[in-house]
Amino acid sequence: MLQRLRSSLCRVLAGASPFRPPVRVTRNSSPGLAGFAVRHVSPPRHAFPRAHSFVMACLPRATATLARQDCSNGCSAPCAGDRGSEVAETFRAKDLIITPATVLKEKPDPDTLVFGASFTDHMLTVEWSSASGWEKPHIKPFENLSIHPAASVLHYAVELFEGLKAFRGVDNKIRLFRPDLNMSRMCRSAVRTTLPMFDQEELLECIRQLIQIDQEWVPYSTSASLYIRPTFIGTEPSLGVKKPSKALLFVVLSPVGPYFSSGTFKPVSLWANPKYVRAWEGGTGDCKMGGNYGASLLAQCEAVENGCQQVLWLYGKDDQITEVGTMNLFLYWTNEDGVWKGGERLDSFAILMEKLSVLTVCLPQKTDLCSEP
Repeated sequence: MLQRLRSSLCRVLAGASPFRPPVRVTRNSSPGLAGFAVRHVSPPRHAFPRAHSFVMACLPRATATLARQDCSNGCSAPCAGDRGSEVAETFRAKDLIITPATVLKEKPDPDTLVFGASFTDHMLTVEWSSASGWEKPHIKPFENLSIHPAASVLHYAVELFEGLKAFRGVDNKIRLFRPDLNMSRMCRSAVRTTLPMFDQEELLECIRQLIQIDQEWVPYSTSASLYIRPTFIGTEPSLGVKKPSKALLFVVLSPVGPYFSSGTFKPVSLWANPKYVRAWEGGTGDCKMGGNYGASLLAQCEAVENGCQQVLWLYGKDDQITEVGTMNLFLYWTNEDGVWKGGERLDSFAILMEKLSVLTVCLPQKTDLCSEP
């Protein structure tokens, strides 16, 4: 009974939907700016209270309590509450070790940037182990990772990531867009993958300092930005399927232009086909894990073969719309009388298409919580 209750509390409901013939949809995109200068604008502190124990900080209280009662079931390491006080439950930005790069790379032309192909001079790394907890965070020259061939990230996809951007405004200030929400989702993803918790504010401060060091990599442009990729992977060198006893959190930065080669403000065609489903009830659709994206590539290839740039993911017998793989999706429509009626709800793609004479999907480039570039 306890196990069933725990499972029920931990389930994540995510939407997506199959349907009839593939349909094309068009949207216009525009970049979104605002929020966080390398000083950050965030909700009031009471909206995101600092937890005293970071192991279960992102779980609802009842779920966390149940998980603590039987946290070693099927896991290789005990909960932090069962370990000695010498274990670091989070890393601290005040302990940041900074090793400046001695050779700096040439900055790319912001007008010719290819998404995700160039990287800055520095990166952030923080190591964790079940024996000693978190090590001190380290900003160091950008370099390749050294990883064991049996690391759990390579065999069982024990990993997660986030994606946000830093923008240089016309006032030359550097801002992030709602970074608190990225940190919150990163914690939720960590719970789902059995990776250790950390203080979200401490990671955000480490990222702020990383951007400050590489601030000249933030393009002096309104059509380009600096993409920020926090990544968290299991590194235990073992082929056993279990909660990892070692992990690595790292952050890399990449100056980027528009995600689509067609540019920022041109329409993008979407391919809707019920053959593939990206997210489902009880799955990991609300988490940002590489496995969600690797499994979507075949559908993306089918979209390209049919002259579309992205997939509009559907789910369920009534063809519910969930998301597009690399962007948010917002719909605007009028009813049969050409008038919007407050509270009217369209639950299925089929009903939506019947009600629409023209479907316009308008959204900013991916800078917030759903899927991403």
